[in-house]
Formats: sequence, C-alpha cells, structure tokens
Amino acid sequence: MPELPEVEVTRRGVAPHLEGQVVTGVALRHTGLRWPFPAALAQTLVGHTVRSTGRRGKYLLLNFDHGTLIIHLGMSGHLRILPSDVPPKKHDHFDLETGSQLLRLSDPRRFGAVLWHAAEEGSIENHLLLRTLGVEPLEAGFSAQWLYQQTRKRSSAIKQVLLAGDIVVGVGNIYASESLFQARINPRTPAHRIGLARYERLAEAIRQILAAAIEQGGSTLKDFIGVNGQSGYFQQNYFTYARAGEPCRICKTPIRQIVQGQRSTFYCPNCQK
Repeated sequence: MPELPEVEVTRRGVAPHLEGQVVTGVALRHTGLRWPFPAALAQTLVGHTVRSTGRRGKYLLLNFDHGTLIIHLGMSGHLRILPSDVPPKKHDHFDLETGSQLLRLSDPRRFGAVLWHAAEEGSIENHLLLRTLGVEPLEAGFSAQWLYQQTRKRSSAIKQVLLAGDIVVGVGNIYASESLFQARINPRTPAHRIGLARYERLAEAIRQILAAAIEQGGSTLKDFIGVNGQSGYFQQNYFTYARAGEPCRICKTPIRQIVQGQRSTFYCPNCQK
C-alpha cells in the first residue's frame, strides 16, 4: 500500500501540472471506488481553479476556493498526468481534465477514494476521515516529547502504536520497521515503557527515513508507480523490511519476521532491544 512518502512523491509530481489550472472536465467511470463518487462532481469542479495541492497523512488534497477534493490511493491506486486524448483503460476510474492534459486515477482493486469537502462545511481538518489523524511527522508539531507524552498510557507494542495513526500519521508498515531499527528499539516493546531518550532516537529516525524515502521517489511497491511512470528506489536501502533470514547490515544477525496486527514486522534481535 502506498505510504506517506509515495503520496508526497505523487503530490509533488502533480502539483506543477495542476496548481493554477482551471478544470475543464471530469470523467467518472463506474459508480465509485471504496465509496460512491460525490453527487454532481463534474458540476462542482468544472470552471473552478485548482489553487494548491496538499497532503494529510496518506490523503492527497486538491484545494479550490469552494472546497477540497480528497483523493486516496487505497491499496493499488496511482495517479498520472496524461494528454487529454489518451483513451482510458480498464482500471482508469477518474479523470480531472485541465485543458490539454488530465489527472487520471487508476485503481485495479478499487480501494481508493475520490471525495469532496465543501468549504461551507468548515476546515478540511474537520472531515470525518481526517479529524482523528495524528501530527504530521515532517512538521513542527512532531517531536520526541510529543511521542513520550502521548504514549504514557499506551501498553500496545510501539510498532502498533505507530501504525495506528492517531499520535503520528503516515508512518506505515515499511517505514515503521525501518525507523525502529534505526532507533534500536524492539518493535514489540510496549510504548509506555520507552523513555524520552529512546523517543529522541525514534523521532529523529522517523524524520530522516521519511525524508530520504521522499527524495528517492518512495519505495518500489507492487502496485505503486509515480506520476512519471517510474517507481521509487528507497527499497534498496532497507535494513530490515522484507529481509527475513538475511544478515543484518550492522551485526550480521539474521533478520527476523513476526506478525503484529496481521502485518509483517522485520527486525534485528541483536540490534533492537
């Protein structure tokens, strides 16, 4: 599933093509994705200007004067900027046309979403899907002190707490495993048993790893490709993820794989205590 770096790479890729452009057409194929397409979406968007692009967690935001279009890539979705005369394929469900080009959402499994939040409904942060999200890990509100304070009553494993998204948003499965390795924290450690010093290491690791993944175009996930049709290459730098049985790059101990919350976790039993 595309995680925060992949979504941010997508946002940076579409932004120069969309910001300041007037919507000239909307194409909806089928009735929707995870949820039905908003009613009268074409009438809502055509003739209006994309003022800016944004991201909240794994949600891509296209901001207009009268509201915000929310796009989620789901498990298999990706966005491309294409000439407006390129015919759609089987899994192309949504087009946002801006003159001679268009933004196209392809989603084979149809777990993505295209939703509308009208300005009259208040801040986009109040949207049902966004209101419970934690702080952004690459913004000023995220710190070791924040992690420490928010986990004093959390007995769940730190890996699960990171994935929950209500304390810090967007640290998905791949980057949680990598961050915990860099911070030398065992993913099974109860969150409330981690002290401030170790949270200092973890907060810094999360920031560094997410920033590096964005700069390297994200990871080559099974279903993710960037706006330019290319996959990222951060996976070449994995220390633990998907390396079960392989020697740790630091101490040569075999990397272990366990299941936490139905998701695979990879860690070094020697480096991560």
